[in-house]
Amino acid sequence: MRKNYLLYAFNMNLRCISVAVLIPIAVALYYKQYSSIMPFVITSVIALVLSIICKIFEYPKLENLNDIKKSECLFILSMTWIITGILFGVPYLFFGIPPIDALFESVSGITTTGASINANMEYPMAVLFWRSFTQWLGGMGIIVLFIAVLPQFVVAGRQMFFAESPGPTEEKFTPRVRSTASALWKVYAVLTFVEIILLKLAGMPMFDSVCNSLSTLSAGGFCPNGESIMGYNSLVITCIVMLFIFLSGTNFNLQYKAITKCDITALFKSEEFRAYLSIFLGISALVGISLFLNDHYCLKDSIIHSMYQVISIMSSTGSVSVDYCDWCFTTKVLLFIAFFTGGCASSASGGIKISRWVLIAKIMGNEVRKIIHPSAVLNVKMDNNIIAKDILQQTVIFAAFYFTLFAISVIVISILEQNVVIGITGSVTSIGNIGPAFGNVIGPMGGFETLHPLSKLILIIDMLVGRLELIPFLVLLERDFWSFSKG
Repeated sequence: MRKNYLLYAFNMNLRCISVAVLIPIAVALYYKQYSSIMPFVITSVIALVLSIICKIFEYPKLENLNDIKKSECLFILSMTWIITGILFGVPYLFFGIPPIDALFESVSGITTTGASINANMEYPMAVLFWRSFTQWLGGMGIIVLFIAVLPQFVVAGRQMFFAESPGPTEEKFTPRVRSTASALWKVYAVLTFVEIILLKLAGMPMFDSVCNSLSTLSAGGFCPNGESIMGYNSLVITCIVMLFIFLSGTNFNLQYKAITKCDITALFKSEEFRAYLSIFLGISALVGISLFLNDHYCLKDSIIHSMYQVISIMSSTGSVSVDYCDWCFTTKVLLFIAFFTGGCASSASGGIKISRWVLIAKIMGNEVRKIIHPSAVLNVKMDNNIIAKDILQQTVIFAAFYFTLFAISVIVISILEQNVVIGITGSVTSIGNIGPAFGNVIGPMGGFETLHPLSKLILIIDMLVGRLELIPFLVLLERDFWSFSKG
């Protein structure tokens, strides 16, 4: 890899970070909490100094990244998430949060995991806003934002965009990648604005409306209320947030087409969306029935809370309308299924993704058919398009590595914490970027603060790997990948 290409990209990225970290200062000024300004100024200065250092050591100098290699793109992508996670955690240090906890909270934010160190929300308004804002930036992908605002990336933009966009296929709907990224951000921003207005009209305080909307559309789940959405005790607010959680897990490409063409049926033409909707309704029905029969909820509450919690976990939002840890064992087991589903490709959600599950199901179906018809030539199709064999192979490998990482994390964390529930649910919620898990310690009303430092570090790695969709992480483990040249 060429050092000058890497330094050029890091210089541009760090400049964006130095600007983004200043935005919470406006909140501090508005609420006259002047003591919370300096942490963000210092962080901005650190990012700016690092960008200048990158610029100084960049030799030979570049004007763009037109001939960047794929390996360089993957390295830039991975390191940008790591660097951003570290820098975004700096402001937390000034409010009495230990370094490992600050890093945990920061990474949980930018990966839109929403697993919080502490359920205590007694922080300045700027910090509460910062938590949600980091999720909003991470939800659509920090790299996608850079592509949208930095024309210097040009050809590199396409490679980074598809490295960043989750899912088994590369999908675009505008001729140029920068236009594609810009279009996605327009949909993302408009939906966020609409939710802010609706929540405000429903009676939620304006500050909370902004923070919750930033966290909802990003499938993040951070909330300024320590009891999450259930703390507002409003059926209307719960339904509004549930609708936008559903949209956060829906393919933004499809939403763009549906909005621009004023045709909602465009969503239902997607096989993945139909599967997403079907799985959501199916699991919700099972959980709702169990709530009604076993937990003795009324019919209305059974329907609302089952649908809310299922879509919140499926989309990896992690927001809660009720403390599901109080549910009976049967209901929690049914809900646990949603932890492994994920949302649609090219959405803000984490997890394995519905598109991969659809492909895996079709691969398994074809293997069964080959037992009966061994000479048959069977193709796997999605939306009437034949999926290439290398993509099918990557899908299977992805699932294998996903569950391998999950198993390793479960074993190590269970030993460290002497608690299998924390090991299993903490691992799956981190790799899937979901947020709260099960139990009184790391459940929706708890926090990850009391965990062993090594457990926190493992979960931080899980969150990053899950958000990176595994492949860039696996590439970093290749020895030949770490060879550098001047240019």
